[in-house]
Amino acid sequence: MHVLITGATGLIGSNLVPLLLEQDYKVKVLVRDPAKAQKLLHHRVEICAGHLNDEKAIEKAMQSCRYLFHLAADYRLWVPDPQSMYMTNVDGTRLLMEKALEAGIERIVYTSSVCTLGYNADGNPANEDLPSCLEDMISPYKKSKFLAEKAVSRMIKEKGLPAVIVNPSTPVGPGDSRPTPTGAMILNTARDGGRFYAETGLNIAHVEDIARGHVLALQKGIVGQKYILGGDNLRLKELFAITAKAAGKPGPMCKVPPAILYPIAIISELLAKLGLVKEPTATLDSIRMASKIMFYSSQKAETELGYTHRPAIHAVEDSIQWFKKNGMLD
Repeated sequence: MHVLITGATGLIGSNLVPLLLEQDYKVKVLVRDPAKAQKLLHHRVEICAGHLNDEKAIEKAMQSCRYLFHLAADYRLWVPDPQSMYMTNVDGTRLLMEKALEAGIERIVYTSSVCTLGYNADGNPANEDLPSCLEDMISPYKKSKFLAEKAVSRMIKEKGLPAVIVNPSTPVGPGDSRPTPTGAMILNTARDGGRFYAETGLNIAHVEDIARGHVLALQKGIVGQKYILGGDNLRLKELFAITAKAAGKPGPMCKVPPAILYPIAIISELLAKLGLVKEPTATLDSIRMASKIMFYSSQKAETELGYTHRPAIHAVEDSIQWFKKNGMLD
């Protein structure tokens, strides 16, 4: 059973690969950096060089494959040129799905995000059915993922694309080499205790649980359906507190109102645009998101797929241990 994975060197993808190998799938990966893939992935993985807008590379990688996991995405909270993000996340996804249809791929798991879904302002956990629209999407990343998911859904309905959509929440755990924005937040909190926090909330899930949810979606998911793969809903103060405790640091002490953060974000983005720093330490989009409580329920995935998740503290502890083991945290 040959399966092709995009985004295999990312946080979720690098945890998905060993699960598939354990179940005797023959794994191929389409990656931009073969050298990085050789370092991160198992020797039994077949590595194909290419990117999401490389038509010939996609066609070659899909040869002999029955299944496709599309996880690759440009995930950044700030980009100097949003168009590059749209080319990867939207145009690249559309091309990959077209090529999957041409290649006769039997089943696709498309990795979207909970960021494309609606949320309840009162903090009650939202599900897959809560409506959302493009105007609700705050950042270029969220807009691009929303448009990409819509493109996949449209192809399912109009062209018979055999795809299941999964909407992971915030993955935390081993393998966060980049690290992701949330991984960086945990890393910084493990260093200094996360003294300052915003009044926001998010859903935290162990990355290994999310990876396992992808396999369940392939094996049990219904084509055309969406499944939230999440974990525990936590206020940011709670996340900082359990992270600080796990790292033996003092916990959060001071809530910072958005009014104070906006000027910092404006200056930070300006410095990045002028090329004085590589990227801003805070962005206007992240401050806007920090005023929202984005809680979600994985009940549908639990009922239909048999998805389960462990407590968020386990994800945080495993993340900290991985950072220490890999020299990213003293």
